Amino acid sequence: MANRLLPEWHPQDAIQLTWPSPTSDWAPLLERIEATMEAMVVAIARYQQVLIAVPDTATRSHLARRFANLGVDASRLRLAVAEADDTWARDHGPIAIERDGQPVLLDYVFTGWGGKFEAGRDDRLTRRLAEAGVYACPIEGRDVVLEGGAIDTDGAGTLLTTEACLLNPNRNPQLDRGAVEGMLRADFGIERVLWLANGHLEGDDTDSHVDTLARFCDPATIAYMRCDDDADPHYPALAAMEAELKAFRRADGEPYRLVPLPWPRPCYDPEDGHRLPATYANFLIVNSAVLVPVYGDAADSRALAALAEAFPDRDIVPIDCLSVIRQHGSLHCLTMQLPLGSLNAATQQGETS
Repeated sequence: MANRLLPEWHPQDAIQLTWPSPTSDWAPLLERIEATMEAMVVAIARYQQVLIAVPDTATRSHLARRFANLGVDASRLRLAVAEADDTWARDHGPIAIERDGQPVLLDYVFTGWGGKFEAGRDDRLTRRLAEAGVYACPIEGRDVVLEGGAIDTDGAGTLLTTEACLLNPNRNPQLDRGAVEGMLRADFGIERVLWLANGHLEGDDTDSHVDTLARFCDPATIAYMRCDDDADPHYPALAAMEAELKAFRRADGEPYRLVPLPWPRPCYDPEDGHRLPATYANFLIVNSAVLVPVYGDAADSRALAALAEAFPDRDIVPIDCLSVIRQHGSLHCLTMQLPLGSLNAATQQGETS
């Protein structure tokens, strides 16, 4: 029974989100992040279903009414009660593989990026949703720490990741590089791991998740963040990362087609002035479209154009993510794709207890 880690462009049933709670770190920004996530749901629902984990039945009822008023087709919206600590579904959501042609969802341990934040409810969220009957495919628990934002795949046996995250002793101190690669082979059918030794964003809590830095657009194409300001503190590490990407080769020995993404002006938190991790690499691929984070910056239009070239057969949909980076993530971090065949049709009316 061979496993295959599915690429993000594999046909999807839905995008999974976790709605922010008034008691979470989002409390001071709740209206802003809810407005951003509403825009995300409206955009995604044009193409496919959206599954939202909500903190309680009152929020479920409120969102059902709210999205009906926003014109979202009820058949495209599913709401399930499952408490969470935060909103980062990319990292506490399940990771999809294919086994014998059928989807399987793997539920890894989530520790709040190496114990930085409370994550007990986040870690239990996938099991809660499974118990609610949301998923139609098997859920398999894993006893190692792994976050979805830490890995990216071409769907054909190659995985892209960073040493700073997957080899960090705050994740799986018992696993060295060889053991990590063994786990990736066993769980995902990975044949090659492309390790990035360089690249980071100030304000990032994830220890350099690859989805903030470089992403597969198709098996031969990688989009990546390029810093063109040699006075910016990010410049040396991102230049070194660019050199690594240029040296990588596909399984057939050919170089990758590289799509540089522009460098936005620095964004700073208005409260204490620390730098925020604005990145265009945190885009989301859905059926027939790519949602792209934008930041009210002159570089936004160049990023949209670059990704339109990388995805010529998909709509390019900008989403304002200035509110999202206030909590040190962006668009892709808020989402997890669920492949075709993974969602239970019995819950499609959106009122799951």
